Amino acid sequence: MSKKILITGACGFIGSHLAEMCIENGLDVVAFDRYNSNNHKGWLEESEKRDQIEVVLGDIRDLDSVTKAMAGCDVVFHLAALIGIPYSYVSPLAYIRTNIEGTYNVLEAARNKAVEQIIVTSTSEVYGSAQYSPIDEAHPLVGQSPYAATKIAADQLALSYFRSFDSPVKIVRPFNTYGPRQSARAIIPTVIAQCQAGEAELQLGNLSPTRDLTYVKDTCTAFLEIYHSKACFGQVVNVGMNNEISIGDLAMKIAKLMQVNIEITEDVERVRPQKSEVDRLICENERLSTISSWRPAYDLSRGLKETIAWFNGRRECTPGVEYIV
Repeated sequence: MSKKILITGACGFIGSHLAEMCIENGLDVVAFDRYNSNNHKGWLEESEKRDQIEVVLGDIRDLDSVTKAMAGCDVVFHLAALIGIPYSYVSPLAYIRTNIEGTYNVLEAARNKAVEQIIVTSTSEVYGSAQYSPIDEAHPLVGQSPYAATKIAADQLALSYFRSFDSPVKIVRPFNTYGPRQSARAIIPTVIAQCQAGEAELQLGNLSPTRDLTYVKDTCTAFLEIYHSKACFGQVVNVGMNNEISIGDLAMKIAKLMQVNIEITEDVERVRPQKSEVDRLICENERLSTISSWRPAYDLSRGLKETIAWFNGRRECTPGVEYIV
């Protein structure tokens, strides 16, 4: 009998890809995402596997809503979150309610339902700027934005449930994931959109920070490897490539792949507050490689080519999903 998997945030970027991959691996999927008056199912509306996925719309901030969605499920992948760093400066409380209280609701509902695994999604932003590199799971946690602070709190809350209640928690900590369906606000879709528009000048934020970029299918494969592993309950597992590229070099690489000549300028409105800027992120993925057979199938060039091809196939970047990972 196949396992029944609840995925919160399943109508969003990573969540929709993970839902499809779970179906491909013979798992039954319940997709939980934010209620909307149009009954819109985000990226799952376009999925070839949409008829195989049960979609439940509710509110991650409401315990009753989460508990009902979890009924009969064996495993929870918790991806629902507010993720936009700039908006976290404007409304920190919204991030507290969604990212911290939402995680509490998942943990509490799962404890009452006695599920087999609670797989919580973290982010490399919790590390802040690298104090050493590559960044392993023992690196200090530094909340350099309200978003990062809420994710640190959510992670620690999940680990406290493991220690206090023996909840079967695992924490997946992806570094920067990119690919089809990513929010138009993210750096790669932003560069692609400006190149598509034929703009000679690209306006971006700070060009010097480096990021470790993982294609979305590789990230989802890592989620499933961690799900199958018996070695990482109560642990954090980094997911990344152990490679880095600066934002400026990334933009030039995309432009070159799209055969566009561009000049890159800095848009001061897109620059983070000085003490909030995360200057360097590069992943140490040894733990993931040790507990599983995970190896990335996509290098940056291949992943960017697939991402560009997808965005070239459509001139809009997102169907308007609100809180997704």
